[in-house]
Amino acid sequence: MAWRCAGISWPQGTRMPVLAWEGGRVSPLTRGKELGFRAEGERRCVGARGNDCPLQAVVAGRATQARCPECARLERAHSVAADTMADDPRPYRVYLAWFGPGMVKVGITGEGRGAARLLEQGAVAFTWLGRGPLMAARRTEELLRTALGVPDRIPYAAKRAVRSGLPDAGERAAEIEALHRRAMGLEGWAETLERLEFEAVDHGQTFGLDGLDGVGGLPAATGAVRELMDGGVVAGRLVAAAGPDLHLRTGDGGLIVLDTRLLAGWGLVGANPKAVVTVPLVDVGEAGEKTVQDGLF
Repeated sequence: MAWRCAGISWPQGTRMPVLAWEGGRVSPLTRGKELGFRAEGERRCVGARGNDCPLQAVVAGRATQARCPECARLERAHSVAADTMADDPRPYRVYLAWFGPGMVKVGITGEGRGAARLLEQGAVAFTWLGRGPLMAARRTEELLRTALGVPDRIPYAAKRAVRSGLPDAGERAAEIEALHRRAMGLEGWAETLERLEFEAVDHGQTFGLDGLDGVGGLPAATGAVRELMDGGVVAGRLVAAAGPDLHLRTGDGGLIVLDTRLLAGWGLVGANPKAVVTVPLVDVGEAGEKTVQDGLF
């Protein structure tokens, strides 16, 4: 019997991702775990706002958002990212996130979520910049993005392409500390946004990117899953997990990257973890597609 996948999540208060399944079940993704599954049938829309898709629409295999156009619009219309919640009373935080040398972004997240959003994005290191009301955080985010010359989004393909051979935690912290210092010296911050002192948080060991005890690092991937298809098999041993990406050591000795957003909406059944991978693979930098980013906060 197939279980329909609802995607990956990083539960708040933990540093271990889980695969979520329709109906509420979850499967912890511990490093070293052997995984094997086969897709069955057609990929279906996962719905919106906790509701099933009324059309049970078929979704393209390469789409990183497993929603039909109608459900995607509904999901985004009720999100903070759509700027329809200007009176939201909850506190928000502005952050700098580091994904690789020269790859830093600025963003905001709900304070109640802690670092969950940074784990979901695959941020290797980050620091908080400020905290306060939503619109103050939004205005300051835009100020910092422009003044520091950093984007508010970095494509996942770019993130995964630089994960092997990353500099050590000290160098990562130094890069974001320099930007934090520049940010603190800027004028024009929203008056209601409290500035926060620099404190680097590093996820290299959490993700498995730094090797054993910080030695060795993550080997370069030999390919990335382009899409699943009916009957397609993905199998291997979990070496690292960063954001939505699983790095799997396959039975033939290769190392592939699986963007778990491609799993959502598929019915999956178990397969031998040492089975041959039969889904299409592409170069790491080519995996994924340009879609509207949802669930920003």
